[in-house]
Amino acid sequence: MLWGRAIYSFVFLAFMAFQQQSETQVRADGGFMKTSGINFVVNGRPFYLNGFNAYWLMYMASDSSESGKVTSVFQQASAYGMTVARTWAFSDGDYSPLQIKPGYYNEDMFKGLDFVISEARKYGVYLILSFVNYYENFGGRKQYVQWARDQGHYLSSDDDFYRDPVVKGYYKNHIMTVLTRTNSITGVVYKDDPTIFAWELMNEPRCESDLSGKTIQDWITEMAAHVKSIDNNHLLEVGLEGFYGESLPEKKQFNPGYQVGTDFIYNNQIAGIDFATIHAYPDQWLAGSSDQAQYTFLQNWLQAHIQDSNGILRMPLLVTEFGKSSSVSGYTVSQRDSFFGAIYDTIYTSARSGGPCGGGLFWQLLDQEMDNMRDGYEVIMAEYPSTADIISQQSHKLSDLNKYGGVRMP
Repeated sequence: MLWGRAIYSFVFLAFMAFQQQSETQVRADGGFMKTSGINFVVNGRPFYLNGFNAYWLMYMASDSSESGKVTSVFQQASAYGMTVARTWAFSDGDYSPLQIKPGYYNEDMFKGLDFVISEARKYGVYLILSFVNYYENFGGRKQYVQWARDQGHYLSSDDDFYRDPVVKGYYKNHIMTVLTRTNSITGVVYKDDPTIFAWELMNEPRCESDLSGKTIQDWITEMAAHVKSIDNNHLLEVGLEGFYGESLPEKKQFNPGYQVGTDFIYNNQIAGIDFATIHAYPDQWLAGSSDQAQYTFLQNWLQAHIQDSNGILRMPLLVTEFGKSSSVSGYTVSQRDSFFGAIYDTIYTSARSGGPCGGGLFWQLLDQEMDNMRDGYEVIMAEYPSTADIISQQSHKLSDLNKYGGVRMP
């Protein structure tokens, strides 16, 4: 039985890879991703995407005994029609760091990121690369603040990451180092590589010591200008979850009952920010509520942000993280499939009508034999054929829009 399943998976992937081959070549040879009004465009043509998160790519790529998993997930992504992956371009002073301390880098880890970019290009996948984490996983803002403290600089809060000139200098240096890195495999400087879809300032920035949003607003303004002063080829986004703030208080009704010091409208109106992002985790944000309550929240959440991206921001929108955890009581794969389906239907409805929602990236894709990285949200294609099928269907529906230049399909 296991052999039969393995043979079926191999044949299916081989067939899908053949089907995707010509389209993959077009993507791999494409130009820089751009925006035109509320849509993404590449080489002047509208671009809609289906994708995934895999934060672990650089970490695994830096280990020659594990780097095959990076190749494998890009092969699977191509086979299932996915065209964008989001991953970390950071690991700060933590286990297996990229940045050992401010300005000092682990070359082996950087070569891992080189490999990730090289393999992504090979399999026709664009990358969204994030510069730092809000959370202390992989170092994050907490590590930056600690570095400053280690130099005798008094800081009272991890939120001083956004305020302190010394810490901001460390972060700006990291941005400069990443953008001007020459890939050891391709020979292409990162800021000149169209494989990169966009840069992300921070994974899920929050500043709960200042719910007015001013601290985050000032930080984004400064850092967006810094990125664009070095690299004007690539798109830039903030990394926001999508919470509404004080600029339009009436919009806070769509939040899951709290704020985090960010402002979806205000933060995305900053010069240099090219598109908006949201995340969607109703099972976390409304923990203990019914499936129906979570579904209602999800629909309101998505539609509010689509409408505001269209009517107020006039920029594209991506759902850059979403998922449903198997750790929640009563979970079934069928529930997750329905959750994915609801998000995909909303994205496709927007895309099909020329609206701003250009695609979604689920959290998270793992290869087989990566049990230590399971977090309840993982999707392993061979284990979950029904989920894989839903992902594939969405990819091909959006691919059809791309083939027809974004023309509305009947």
